[in-house]
Amino acid sequence: MSHDPLHIDRRQLFIGGEWRPASGGGRFDVIDPADGSVLTDVADGTVDDAMAALDAAVDAQQEWAATAPRERGEILRRAFELATARADDLALLMSQEMGKTVAEARGEVTYGAEFLRWFSEEAVRIHGRWMEAPAGGTRLLTLKKPVGPCLFITPWNFPLAMGTRKIGPAVAAGCTMVVKPAGQTPLTMLLLADLLTEAGLPAGVLNVVTSRSSGKVAETLMADPRLRKVSFTGSTEVGKVLVRQSADQLQRVSMELGGNAPFLVFADADIDAAVDGAMVAKMRNMGEACTAANRFLVEGSVAEEFAGKLAERMGALRLGRGQDDGVDVGPLIDDKAVASVTALVEQAVSAGARVVTGGSAPDGPGYFFSPTVLADVPPDADVNTQEIFGPVAPITTFASEEEAVERANATEYGLTAYVYTRDLARTVRLAESLDFGMVGVNSGLVSNPAAPFGGVKASGFGREGGFEGIEEYLDTTYVALPGG
Repeated sequence: MSHDPLHIDRRQLFIGGEWRPASGGGRFDVIDPADGSVLTDVADGTVDDAMAALDAAVDAQQEWAATAPRERGEILRRAFELATARADDLALLMSQEMGKTVAEARGEVTYGAEFLRWFSEEAVRIHGRWMEAPAGGTRLLTLKKPVGPCLFITPWNFPLAMGTRKIGPAVAAGCTMVVKPAGQTPLTMLLLADLLTEAGLPAGVLNVVTSRSSGKVAETLMADPRLRKVSFTGSTEVGKVLVRQSADQLQRVSMELGGNAPFLVFADADIDAAVDGAMVAKMRNMGEACTAANRFLVEGSVAEEFAGKLAERMGALRLGRGQDDGVDVGPLIDDKAVASVTALVEQAVSAGARVVTGGSAPDGPGYFFSPTVLADVPPDADVNTQEIFGPVAPITTFASEEEAVERANATEYGLTAYVYTRDLARTVRLAESLDFGMVGVNSGLVSNPAAPFGGVKASGFGREGGFEGIEEYLDTTYVALPGG
């Protein structure tokens, strides 16, 4: 097998264990966000291709579900080892098509591959239950069965990890799948399909359809009663559409949607540690993450110190192509992203915010935005109410814990919150009062394959990772047995 990340075979569709061109012969370009040039092209799958992929998944489902759990787990374990061995190829490919630095992409390989290892171990721990009915005379048996063929729609910001945390539990549970990767970053998923095939995944279990028409592909597949599960990571707006479409076939649905994460810094916090955490929570993936710290809520007495130290760190970051040495921050995904971040910053400044560092997009080429810290940001500024998805840290002050909680919860989203305080009792109170699916305490990183990832409210439902992750791919059958 060639180790050229752009090998021609991996720029086709992967259906039924075979690489094939799109049925209409169409292709679309993958753009390098560092300079706007064409990196390569990939097959532009049609709705006919999507149906062929579902056919392959349906055909493979029964035999795959009957495969021994240990065998499914060993395939995932081999895939983990292959992904780890090919970390440089995967990291380079992600950096090229998505923009993040190679160093950060290697971190994603480590994180993404860990879902393969975690669920390789969970494959053999799918439990049922046997018990006597409370009234006696009957035995209650419960079985766990795979839900069946799945559709996975993955985003561009974490092209490996958002795939493995869906594929891992599905493979472990005995489900087949069709994956529709984001049009901006299809190459990483195609390489992952290659690695899973090399690991021994049977034909038809995993099918990958690249297409620039995500909506048409999803709508067509979800109208088919043979599809039993949909998992989507992306915007809340698109997620709502998919949930509505799922209703006709009553498909199982997992939605990992937008975020508006508050980052709370109290006066008793270790400010240097809070700045360290802020750099992780804000600058991971150039801020293009649903878990990114979006609103910095800082107690008034330490706000100036925090802003100054954070601006010093942010201002020292070097922008550039993700594959170049010494680069800390790569480009945003496209020109629309730059325009969106620019508009948010300009609106905040017009509303009274003060630019401490950054504040604008540098001259091209490429889709860059300077790491930015804004102080004195009004609570109702757009940058506090909308998901930024860029390297901008808006700081708003608060005067009490009650005000901080009220501000933090004043959003339709509920994915992640971050808290910096040395007060243990306050930590407990905040964990209970913050309306978010995940809370990081004195830490800027919450993502962990062994933990249940997911949110509440407009951030979606369902969990990925942890013991809970595999349950999303299992149905429960209850069997009533006569007692002895």
